[in-house]
Amino acid sequence: MKKVFLNLIYIIAAASFLLASCEKDETKVIFKGGTPPVLTANISDSIPLPITDTTSNAITFSWTNPNYQFSNGISSLNVTYYLQIDTAGANFSSPNMQTVAINSDLSKTFTVSSLNKLLANGLLFATGTKHRIETRVESFLGTGAEPLYSNTLAFTVTPFAPPPKITPPSNGQLFIVGDATPGGWPPLTNDPSVEQFAQVSPTLYKITIQLNGGKEYKLVAIPGQWTEQWSVKEADTLPNGGDFVLNGANCIAPATSGLYDIVVNFQLGKFTVTPH
Repeated sequence: MKKVFLNLIYIIAAASFLLASCEKDETKVIFKGGTPPVLTANISDSIPLPITDTTSNAITFSWTNPNYQFSNGISSLNVTYYLQIDTAGANFSSPNMQTVAINSDLSKTFTVSSLNKLLANGLLFATGTKHRIETRVESFLGTGAEPLYSNTLAFTVTPFAPPPKITPPSNGQLFIVGDATPGGWPPLTNDPSVEQFAQVSPTLYKITIQLNGGKEYKLVAIPGQWTEQWSVKEADTLPNGGDFVLNGANCIAPATSGLYDIVVNFQLGKFTVTPH
């Protein structure tokens, strides 16, 4: 009798579990979408960028909450927003389009300095010239839902030349040294002019030189002196170029020996190494 009673308890418990599972399936939460955010700004057309007051606010963008909804009500999840800025007419698809990630805030203020840097160093706009830009907001919930896009706002901007990301050589000269080069590490075994870059502008340098595959090098203002030296942040990285820093680890040459064009851009803090 006791055994029958225990079996009955097990059956009732199993039935209760199955019933609860069915109720959970019936109350499954369904994503129902949202409303595209509405983008506004405190400036209607031309954004002033005074070089004499770079810390002042240039523009503030604001947008509405997309109010993502589920079958059990409006979402309380954090929404991530991306403010996109691109050349007018590019349909937000140019290779230099700038995307600024903004957690869950509903506004973003740019100072003159930050917006100008985004335009000159990000979109690579020519300075001292008027340009037309377009902006929009992308909202992203992160639940597999498609992102929502706001309306587009257009503005006229005239960026100025921002300070270079990396301070260029104080003497206006740049050399490449190391066992990847014909002259090796200082003291050089050849004419130093072979390792000297041509100065295209105060922040841009170029050289065509034979490199020994897989060997190392650094960039210096004066061969044999290490006060001003530039290279990659981490060793054995970026053989074809990328970001560079002051006083970093040795650069590594591409795996194949040959003649290469090296371009060093102090304005952007980037360099490239390409076969000649």
